[in-house]
Amino acid sequence: MAIKRICCAECSASNAPREPEFTTLNRYPLTVNDAKASARLAEAFGEWFGERAYETAPAAASEDFSLFGRAWKVPYVFWFVGCTDPQIYAQAKAARQINSIPSNHSTKFAPLLHPTLRTGLETMICAAFAWFARPE
Repeated sequence: MAIKRICCAECSASNAPREPEFTTLNRYPLTVNDAKASARLAEAFGEWFGERAYETAPAAASEDFSLFGRAWKVPYVFWFVGCTDPQIYAQAKAARQINSIPSNHSTKFAPLLHPTLRTGLETMICAAFAWFARPE
């Protein structure tokens, strides 16, 4: 809504001949992890990563991930892999400013390549193992 408000105000301030037109190009449904699949992955991640694995609070974001699960009519789980330098994270945590750490769409996003790449790969292998090596 802020974008529309600002654009309309700019048009008004510049004495534009007409109101701006807005077209929604993309719209994504809310990503809601499948509860059963989430529990299964939480258990597998807990076994593999120990206390490094933890559940985050729900977050509102624009994400196309859930479109795949919905289209294929399969359960899905979206998870995060931490990638911040431990020193930067510790400083932000001590200052109670974890939300100030740049995230993946920021121009200041600076993931620590190692061990992030390895951890991301481990999460995918662990998730696959939760289904293929432990059938229901």
